[in-house]
Amino acid sequence: MGEVVKLAESDRRIVAALQLNGRASWQQIAAVIDAKKSTVARRGQQLIESRVVGVTGVLDHLRCGLGISLIVRLRCRPGRANGVAEALADLPVTRFVTVVSGSADVAAEIVVQQHQDVAAVLVEDLPRPDDIVETESMVVVRKFMAFEEWDTGLLGPDAAAQLRHPAPVTDHRSWHETEQLTEQEFAIARVLAEDGRATYAQIAAAVGASESTAARRVDSLVARGCLRFRTLFETPVLGLDVNFMQWLAVEPAQLENVGTRLAQEPSTRYVSATTGRFNLCLHGALRGYGDLYDYLTKVVGSLPGVHAADMTLQARTLKRGWVRIDDDGRRAE
Repeated sequence: MGEVVKLAESDRRIVAALQLNGRASWQQIAAVIDAKKSTVARRGQQLIESRVVGVTGVLDHLRCGLGISLIVRLRCRPGRANGVAEALADLPVTRFVTVVSGSADVAAEIVVQQHQDVAAVLVEDLPRPDDIVETESMVVVRKFMAFEEWDTGLLGPDAAAQLRHPAPVTDHRSWHETEQLTEQEFAIARVLAEDGRATYAQIAAAVGASESTAARRVDSLVARGCLRFRTLFETPVLGLDVNFMQWLAVEPAQLENVGTRLAQEPSTRYVSATTGRFNLCLHGALRGYGDLYDYLTKVVGSLPGVHAADMTLQARTLKRGWVRIDDDGRRAE
């Protein structure tokens, strides 16, 4: 992976604010980080234009009836992991793809209509399926925390209350009822997928609606739990140099407890319950390798009902939130 840019403290605070609310105005962010609006607007726009940070609108596919998520671990033939990851990242059904070190070589999140469809993706849609020697697929059955909910902790406890929108009427755990989106709402979602900070005027022009209609539709999508905003950046820009995936086998009776506890850990960026050998999957970030031992012994070691724990370190991430990522961690052009 190419070298990821390191940011000054003032820029890190802007990124941390965007993580809390990717659509927050520069004025709102300036108030939270105690800086001049003109400075925040200039630096924030430079960070976005340089693709160090980006914001994308993401439809909740479960809430919208667009499919289910499977997290897949793959072991590859020697020297083939990067090629497999590249091929996976090129597929429209992959939401996340990373090369990892440890007991697996590649991990990916794939969104399909039915869990049986993942076999066709791995066998029929990849140019060299024989490069994969073993796969393990796990259906996501409950999210305890999504990436957009992560608080970096750089701005203090009051920042989230000031920047984040109220929680949607239906959160990401409520999958039993789906929302039917209109063609106009899908069109709005496509605009926001390209630029999560697009103004209502820009959205209105793109979909052929009035600005007030565009604003109402976006607010409705957010309130119904259909649309979320994901801020994309590589954690080393904030000084968090180690990205990892933690795989846990937890007693079913303790799964809710463990998932909830891990969602409250500052290092946790995502955690979900899944089917399969590992019934809990977590994405996390730590400052350095020296923090791994304490994490394994004090965080994972203190969890009740854990029968097995496996950690893989992310070496190269190629896709996040449906967006291709270059080797330097920037959104691909």
